[in-house]
Amino acid sequence: MGPLLADRLGVPFVDRAIPAAVSDRLSVSLDEALAREEPLTGTLSRLISHLAPATLAVYGGHIGPELIQNDETFRLVTERVLHDYASAGAIILGRGAAVVLCEVAHAMHLRLDGPPERRVLQAMRLLDIDRATAERQMRSADLSREAYVRNWYQTDPRDPRLYDLMIDSTSIPLDACIELIALASESRVGPTPAQ
Repeated sequence: MGPLLADRLGVPFVDRAIPAAVSDRLSVSLDEALAREEPLTGTLSRLISHLAPATLAVYGGHIGPELIQNDETFRLVTERVLHDYASAGAIILGRGAAVVLCEVAHAMHLRLDGPPERRVLQAMRLLDIDRATAERQMRSADLSREAYVRNWYQTDPRDPRLYDLMIDSTSIPLDACIELIALASESRVGPTPAQ
């Protein structure tokens, strides 16, 4: 739906362009940038990633650029990329954009959701895939997005306070969802400054 909405609003849709921009800015491979989008899991992985540079330095090992570019650097550069796309006008998918861009007055934050069973059936129909594939893809996408926001921002991505508009896109036809979002976007006014 993102590309269709972007076409309707006359702005670019950015998803994979985000890690590509991050890899360019940090002069690392796209694979490295994509890998950094996956939050570290488990205490041991996190501990190893923080101790590896110091351990190598103490024992005379070589510290390559992949260790110098830590997760915090990637997060900060990703946030800068999100701000740049938001300033130019774009439909941005994921990367905690609702949190990162929460103070950007012209940014509208949207969450599309629906009951899991209806989301699975919709994916089967739209993507022409079997139930097991649809369930696996939904579970993977949900866990990945939730882990990203919880890991970097200690926030529940399902919190309605993050969004200007939440739509059950399984109960409203997708073309109607696009028109609702376009109408909301075109009539959007920024938040009133605090007194």
